[in-house]
Amino acid sequence: MDGGSAKSLSCTVHSGTLIIAAMFARTLRFVDSLPPPLLFLLLALVTGVIGFADYLTDTDATFSALYLFSICVAAWFLGRKVAYGFAIVSSISWVGGDILGGAEYASIWIPVWNLASRFTVFIIAAELVVALKKFSSALEARAEERAAKLITEIAARERVERELLHISEREQRRLGHDIHDSLCQHLTGTALAGQVLVQNLQSQNSPQVETAARVVELIEDGIALSRNLAKGLNSVSLSSDGLMEALEDFAANTSDLFKISCRFECPLPVLIPDPQTAEHLYRIAQEAVGNAVKHGHAKNIVIGLELSKAGKLLRVIDDGTGLSALDGNTKGMGLRIMSYRADMIGAKFTIRRRDVSGTVVTTLLPLERETVQ
Repeated sequence: MDGGSAKSLSCTVHSGTLIIAAMFARTLRFVDSLPPPLLFLLLALVTGVIGFADYLTDTDATFSALYLFSICVAAWFLGRKVAYGFAIVSSISWVGGDILGGAEYASIWIPVWNLASRFTVFIIAAELVVALKKFSSALEARAEERAAKLITEIAARERVERELLHISEREQRRLGHDIHDSLCQHLTGTALAGQVLVQNLQSQNSPQVETAARVVELIEDGIALSRNLAKGLNSVSLSSDGLMEALEDFAANTSDLFKISCRFECPLPVLIPDPQTAEHLYRIAQEAVGNAVKHGHAKNIVIGLELSKAGKLLRVIDDGTGLSALDGNTKGMGLRIMSYRADMIGAKFTIRRRDVSGTVVTTLLPLERETVQ
């Protein structure tokens, strides 16, 4: 037999085994669904039919396996006592059928021995089935207990992850407020002092006027950058169009801060009613752009937000070095947090290499999953 034939035969045998196993499982489920009284009557009927067939065939055929079927089913589904009863009836039917069929014995003790030995075999089979049922029940109980513990541990881990995420959000907001209320105010005061210095130098016709004015200009640029940074660290506006506004501002600030081309594209208005969902989508876009700049060294980034038949689609496309720059970071916190944020809002998160160069990060929010779970 060649390799192809052997493989075909193996597949056929495997398929046949799976079919038989599936039929057996369906049969067990059907039997388990029957009420105990009905199952008892069916087993009694089966035992009677087997006993009658045993009588008709005299001693030419053995029906031990068929008797064992009723006994084992009774032991599994109806308990030990019922199985013992079927064992007694089956033993008597078996030996009685042989006697009524004309079997001759040299001694009266032979049918007694046959009766006792067959009853013993039936009892052993019933006890084995009862022990197997207990073992199966204990195994199921242990599996359910472990599953319950695992579910509890997963729920606790998810709570911790959510809390860590919320802590991160709160810290970002606090940092944004501190930058806006402290650093920006300090820089504003410094700019005013520098302006006074420029005026004094002008009154003295000092050649350092231009240098001082340039310093004031740089401080004002620092104020603008600080305010943009603070705005980016704060939450998305609570209005349904807040995500669009936030992404547009973020794209403009990224362009100014990193001196690259970062633009926001949204052909039609995409409203996100739930503020937490909008917040997660905004943070995903932030992280994707940050990866594109830091790891991919991208010069052109497009943040797209659009409606599709499948849902609301957030896409970040860059022309950086692609996923190879992220290979060492694929198990880092950034990508894990993006994926986790997507899971929290019921969205599908994917990241892939562009056909030309760069990376595409996609987050698809199904239309029926627009609120945080």
